[in-house]
Amino acid sequence: MGQAAEALDVQPAFLRSLDAAEVVQAHRSSGGHRRYSRRQLRLAARVRELFDSGMTLAAADRIVRLEDQLARSQAENQELRRRLGTRSGTDGRQEE
Repeated sequence: MGQAAEALDVQPAFLRSLDAAEVVQAHRSSGGHRRYSRRQLRLAARVRELFDSGMTLAAADRIVRLEDQLARSQAENQELRRRLGTRSGTDGRQEE
């Protein structure tokens, strides 16, 4: 956890609060140490950015979850369009 906190320039207590609030839950090693994936670190960094801009932890969590959901939906949409052989133009209309 110390390395993750250092990489994000936060106190370990901030990461513990994210874990307790179930915003970013670390995996535990066999020794009980928290282990964060790169994705979790990116999410924690985004939460911190929002938190630092004045958002509550709950609001930052909701924003991050919605951003993540939107990114997944956009990727799925793009994959479906690729499979169908169409693509979306910049104005949102489909092109052949």
